[in-house]
Amino acid sequence: MSRKLAFVVILSLIMALGIGMSTAFAKYPERPIQMICPWGAGGGTDACSRIIATLLKKELGVPVTVVNRTGGSGAVGHTAISTAKPDGYTIGMATGEITMMHWMGLTKLTYKDLVPVCLVNADPSGVNVRADSPYKNLQDLLDDIKKRPGELRNSGSGQGGIWHVAMAGLLVIKGMKPDDVKFIPSKGAAPALQDLMAKGIEMSACSLPEAATLIEAGRVRPLAIMAEQRDPKYPDVPTLREMGIDWTAAAWRGITAPKGTPKEIVDVLEAAVGRVHKSKEFLDFMKNRGYGVIWKNAKDFGKFMAEADANNFKVMTAAGLIK
Repeated sequence: MSRKLAFVVILSLIMALGIGMSTAFAKYPERPIQMICPWGAGGGTDACSRIIATLLKKELGVPVTVVNRTGGSGAVGHTAISTAKPDGYTIGMATGEITMMHWMGLTKLTYKDLVPVCLVNADPSGVNVRADSPYKNLQDLLDDIKKRPGELRNSGSGQGGIWHVAMAGLLVIKGMKPDDVKFIPSKGAAPALQDLMAKGIEMSACSLPEAATLIEAGRVRPLAIMAEQRDPKYPDVPTLREMGIDWTAAAWRGITAPKGTPKEIVDVLEAAVGRVHKSKEFLDFMKNRGYGVIWKNAKDFGKFMAEADANNFKVMTAAGLIK
């Protein structure tokens, strides 16, 4: 075979391969997609996952099924996302814990093991107690914590989760120790709130949207919100900043894919979720439940996670949570 002929053959093969790959990506998706939720059914992450999955079916033309993979303070679900085949048929709803768990020694997994697709939601932490509790405001609760260090209990996430860090940070800012409130790990806000109702714990640091049903039923009293501004749906709940407490903490949720997922597939997913994010159905769902709506594309979401990871290291070091 002459050099010229060999060159033509090789070029033809490259072009054929390129066309084949392009065609494959153009056909994506061709079968159902699985979306892994690292937290339990009934919580905020589960709710956000399910509304996006439902609306994505309309955008992509294939079923998108949510699978709850709980345990290990979010490590089980996030690991399942990262170790899945990077073909676009397994994606996940990553949460802020991906920038926290490794600092506590719970896993070696970090945000670098996931491919960012887009950030869709952020919700600040609330400090919630039972409506029949003796705590009428946050100061009442903080005073009791000081009187009885280590006796009161809080829950809302797994060990080292965002709601664990939220309360620990508040205690540190107020000159107390993180373990002045005993943290009870849970599989998410929903089971933690059930424990609150059963009087197994005295408080739950979780988002107001996650506690919305119980708040509106008059069974839970939110004492404060760890945000820059008050939540429009709960205008009577003060921020920590209003009380002179310089501390904010929020959970965030974003779509990710396994490391190695081709950019062409990520682009398809980013565009599809972007259309969902702008839809009336999604916006109404989020508004009615009080969930915060935020958008960052794949590139900006990646930068966001890197910054969150660095900031969490500082906060968790101050709170004595680094292992």
